[in-house]
Amino acid sequence: MTAPLLHINSASNCPRQADTVVIGGGIIGVCTAYWLARAGQNVVLLEKGRIGAEQSSRNWGWCRQQNRDARELPLSRISLTLWEQMMQDCGADIGFRRCGLLYLSKNEAEIDGWANWGRFARGEGVDTRMLSAAAAAEHAAATGQSWKGGVWSPTDGIADPAAAAPAIARGIKKHGGIVLQGCAARGVELSAGAVSGVVTEKGLIKTTQVVLAGGVWAGSFLHQIGVFFPQSSVRSSILSVAPGAQGVPDAVHTKDVSITKRGDGGYTLAISGLAKVDPTPRMLRGAQHFLPMFLRRWRSLAPGGTQAWRAGFDGVQKWQMDQPTPMEHIRILDPRPDARTIAKTLARGRQLFPALNQVPIQASWAGYIDSTPDGVPVIDSDIGVPGLALAAGLSGHGFGIGPGVGHLMADMVLARAPITQMSQYKLSRFSGSQWGKVSDF
Repeated sequence: MTAPLLHINSASNCPRQADTVVIGGGIIGVCTAYWLARAGQNVVLLEKGRIGAEQSSRNWGWCRQQNRDARELPLSRISLTLWEQMMQDCGADIGFRRCGLLYLSKNEAEIDGWANWGRFARGEGVDTRMLSAAAAAEHAAATGQSWKGGVWSPTDGIADPAAAAPAIARGIKKHGGIVLQGCAARGVELSAGAVSGVVTEKGLIKTTQVVLAGGVWAGSFLHQIGVFFPQSSVRSSILSVAPGAQGVPDAVHTKDVSITKRGDGGYTLAISGLAKVDPTPRMLRGAQHFLPMFLRRWRSLAPGGTQAWRAGFDGVQKWQMDQPTPMEHIRILDPRPDARTIAKTLARGRQLFPALNQVPIQASWAGYIDSTPDGVPVIDSDIGVPGLALAAGLSGHGFGIGPGVGHLMADMVLARAPITQMSQYKLSRFSGSQWGKVSDF
């Protein structure tokens, strides 16, 4: 079974022109198009399949500041406020709430690492609170276990992955933008080296500004016009259980399993960082860029299979824009979850919270998480082609900071004062060695 997803209706006719075309209907694409539409732009959002159907509906739903890389922290702080603004405008379907996030540990070194991060973060205005063993046990009484300590981040929260991107897409339409599902962008048309349009399977849209928010598809899309974007992906497996478990916190993380309450009252269970590496042609060609990351995280990554290769989202071939592309052959990436990972995750969740033994598994699914070599996204309007901007490589952190990424991208397109510093997100940072640049979070 695939991840649950809210369905929305969208336009059927392809417009002939737009101020800006946003390619990709995940959380980054819908947020970018939303802020552009709110600013009065004639914006078109293109999605080859369904809004939010890939990784944007397959994640935990956490909207956090806690344990963010310092380069992402300002954006995550802003995003929490933007989530609230968007929910007021788009409606409760987004499912955002500041329920607080709970981190628990039995490992002194892990607790020391959280404490070091907390000292830095409190200086940046983040409300992060270390928990003693007694306080951790009180917060996690339903586990029936003792803990050495933990962290409580009361201003962090969650949103509903099944509904957020579609609900925000409705907001785009509310503000006069166009949302077009089932319409793949085949490529960018250039005139004198600059963007002049987007070729879609339904025709040409004239525009001078394109934002590529294509998730794991972004690297191969850019390859068509000679722009190199170092991108790799891993396949993460996740599950949900039915409503009914009592006493389980809304959002809790341990090294063994992380649990999040869903919009329907059930819970999502996942093991942080545990994933399969399914090789792709572009991944093998650019492997040297990711060696530092893979070496640092080898304990949680394992060789996968041929699913990604066969799906064709990360190939090295050139497409013909008058012929169907890989995006039209695979409308929605829906990889098979790893059965052993699902079984391990469920067992760990039920061991941590015995109340979960009373509810059945509801669904399981997998998704491809696209990453950059340093684990920090690219959000850049200067990638070598005038009029073409990139917001991708969110490295598993994208759902929570989606509103901020979208706003920052809109700031770049509209040439207005940015909501936060932009230099740390530039594509050009990958021109040198990546040793020593990998994020821990």
